[in-house]
Amino acid sequence: MNFIENIKQRAKSNLKTIVLPESMDERVLKAASICQKEKIAKIILIGDEIEIDKVSKEKNIDLTDISIINPSLSDLTNKFIDDLYNLRKEKGMTIEEAKNLLLNDYMYFACMLVYNNMADGAVSGACHSTSNTLRPALQIIKTAPNVKLVSAFFLMVVPNCEYGYNGIFVFADAGLEQNPTPEKLAAIAASSADSFAYLTGEKPITALLSHSTKGSASHEDVTKVIEATKIVNEEYPQYEIDGELQLDAAIVPEVAKMKAPDSKVAGKANVLIFPDLDAGNIGYKLVERLAKAESYGPITQGMKKPINDLSRGCSTEDIVGVVAITSVQAAK
Repeated sequence: MNFIENIKQRAKSNLKTIVLPESMDERVLKAASICQKEKIAKIILIGDEIEIDKVSKEKNIDLTDISIINPSLSDLTNKFIDDLYNLRKEKGMTIEEAKNLLLNDYMYFACMLVYNNMADGAVSGACHSTSNTLRPALQIIKTAPNVKLVSAFFLMVVPNCEYGYNGIFVFADAGLEQNPTPEKLAAIAASSADSFAYLTGEKPITALLSHSTKGSASHEDVTKVIEATKIVNEEYPQYEIDGELQLDAAIVPEVAKMKAPDSKVAGKANVLIFPDLDAGNIGYKLVERLAKAESYGPITQGMKKPINDLSRGCSTEDIVGVVAITSVQAAK
């Protein structure tokens, strides 16, 4: 059984309710149908039931037993307006602004369903930016207790790959933190190690990446990674984490023996922590396109409840995979 099939089986064994607010996208409707039929998750769609029904009939998409909520008609809307206003009034939000957001930005409505325990998680981003997806989540769901920041990773499944855990890697942060400080980089490394462990069931071996390996170059960007490595090993000694390592030293045993012979991580890493968002985003897309890898994400980590993003280039199968991952996160 491959990785994503294993995740789907775990999701089926502990069925969760996941909201998909982008009902205007055909890929999302197809994914909703698959998830409902295969019992990967119970699905709630947000949108106009008449429009959704029209598209589903035109495209022959079976949405039987899927709940559809239209914010303009729902009995929940007035309660959600009050809830959102109370959550954000200290930031200057008015009742009218709360109403406008809930009626016109379906991600806000989806997050309110999760906030009120009417759903276990939400997945969006097929036709919206990361900021459009995660802003409502950060405002409403917020950071989990004892977590320093919310970050995002991609779960990469590389075919015919001898590196990582049978070609499976976590790449972080590849979706949210633009230029993390050493403290943030350390927190991202710890969260990513934890995410790898519960999603794969395997031991995370985490490398903080750089263009330098163990002092081979001198630059403030290298210093940031060195400082992050010190912090993460002091604050999270339960994880096996090392840096600074070049990518080849991190994953290729032969290179690791030459460049970092004393490292317990070098040559074995399955969790790759990139120094900034540019590197992470470029890295995951290179692997996805050139190695024909499956990529799932950006998956958020550190929120009270799972709210996950999608690449706008995602396929229906990608959405199904992220729904399954979100369900497993919710079960945790």
